[in-house]
Amino acid sequence: MLQIHLRRALLAAALTLPAFVPAAHAEPFSVTHAQGETTLEAVPQTVVVADWAAFDNLHALGVAVAGAPASAEPPYLSALVPDDLPRYGSLQEPDVEGIAAAGPDLVIVAGRSRRAYPTLSPLLPTIDMSVDNADIVGGVKANLAKYGEIFGVEERAADLAASLDRKIMEARAAAAGKGSALVVITNAGRLGIYGTRSRVAWLHDAVGIPPVAETVDDRRDGGDGASFEYLVETNPDWLFVIDRDAAIGREGAARATLDNELIHRTNFWQRDRIIYLDPAAAYVTMHGYTGLMLLLDQVIAGYGRAS
Repeated sequence: MLQIHLRRALLAAALTLPAFVPAAHAEPFSVTHAQGETTLEAVPQTVVVADWAAFDNLHALGVAVAGAPASAEPPYLSALVPDDLPRYGSLQEPDVEGIAAAGPDLVIVAGRSRRAYPTLSPLLPTIDMSVDNADIVGGVKANLAKYGEIFGVEERAADLAASLDRKIMEARAAAAGKGSALVVITNAGRLGIYGTRSRVAWLHDAVGIPPVAETVDDRRDGGDGASFEYLVETNPDWLFVIDRDAAIGREGAARATLDNELIHRTNFWQRDRIIYLDPAAAYVTMHGYTGLMLLLDQVIAGYGRAS
């Protein structure tokens, strides 16, 4: 119930954002991004995003989009996506022909869709706004600043970055001295663990929560394979959970997966120190401002109930 209230509060705040009118660039300008440099003739008026984190960030900045992916729409963003918004392919495979036919002023790829850049960039102005998980918070703020420059909303971008910094400090204060944590991802009954360079690395590097394990091979989407026995052996003070099934639109089962005799022996189970992160925000749009703020609120609320 608490997560629902947090999500509603975020959505309500987002829906009341003021409109921002872009300042016009007097001449063509270049945008440096993850795969090179792209020249824009003017402030883009029609923008197609092939990444939900890009949609998240642009909406937070008050910039409308003219197209988005047809797959993996995060539930926390659903109320913000117009019913008639054109859709172009999946996150992994954007509909290049459809996007080209629409002729937007700018196409944004990132993360899963970045491999479409070599195909899209010769056809339309395209930028890659991918973020390195080694510094997620820094990457999100850098992207907000970049979008601010492109669309002439620098002041709004600076305000969002400042709000993110304040939220991180609040989360750091909530987690300080509360012990170690492990991040697990559940997938069809299997367990994986995420570490200090994963899509939730911000829990450790930005919020300052001590990890249970420093060396984790979490390059795969499902994390580093783990067993229930591993959770009992490491016995972290806190457990963060991402339900991959729920993140990609299947029926989630994380709670049922963890409800077993072995896990019942752990401190985190016995002391009710399990925090279920919003699956889409943690797994799909981990580089989006609104999603990151939602996750930070969940961290703050979770630690707030600690005895």
